[in-house]
Amino acid sequence: MYGIRGIDAQRTHWVSKKMAIYENLPVFKLSYDLLIDIYGMAKNMPRDYRFTIGEELKRRVMDQMICIYHANGSKNEDKWLYLKKAREYIVEIKLFIRLLSDLKQISIKRMAVLTEKTESISKQLTAWAKSVK
Repeated sequence: MYGIRGIDAQRTHWVSKKMAIYENLPVFKLSYDLLIDIYGMAKNMPRDYRFTIGEELKRRVMDQMICIYHANGSKNEDKWLYLKKAREYIVEIKLFIRLLSDLKQISIKRMAVLTEKTESISKQLTAWAKSVK
């Protein structure tokens, strides 16, 4: 963790305002795991799916992770907007995963694992957004 240093209200000693490092946030770690899974899955897809749906899926996960980064370092009013956008990306990610399953490009087992991760990310983002608002 890193902090912003300043003098406390009584001006008696230095205090540190702590903020979590984005890489240590559970929601960021889970999103990163999801991205690694998607990269592993994409390399086994046929070329036409890999360079269309696969690339879009990877981009959405990375965009969602960038929103988490920005939300972590923002003030409450901006934080809520970044979290809202991250939650929108999760909906898109779920759609792409379902599409890949319906097109028989990923197994039911793989879909279950990816869906479980996206649901957990979604719940964490929703709880974080509620705590900010």
